[in-house]
Amino acid sequence: QVQLVESGGGLVQPGGSLRLSCAASGRTFSSYAMGWFRQAPGKDREFVAAITWRWSAAISADSVKGRFTISRDNAKNAVYLQMNSLKPEDTAVYYCAAKATDGLLTTVTNYDYWGQGTQVTVSS
Repeated sequence: QVQLVESGGGLVQPGGSLRLSCAASGRTFSSYAMGWFRQAPGKDREFVAAITWRWSAAISADSVKGRFTISRDNAKNAVYLQMNSLKPEDTAVYYCAAKATDGLLTTVTNYDYWGQGTQVTVSS
């Protein structure tokens, strides 16, 4: 089992950057597939990016491709989301997710464990 805690959210102007972190507990973090999702008010939770545990292969949603980068540090039990060129439509609560398997998992139902979320607001 793993517990996830996100941090790094906040208020940023359009065009700015933020780096989200997800700290994971559990000795087997390195064998978990990880993902980031977001949920804006009144909308469904949507996929942002995912990363495998074995080779750190990554995938991201078309809406963030070229702006957001997912990465992980298994030695630190952490996964990150670097967000650049932020837009107002990126405003949402961002969630970290994990599943004890490998692969690039892109749907909410793929994941077993979720963090509590961190708010990202992009506004001038």
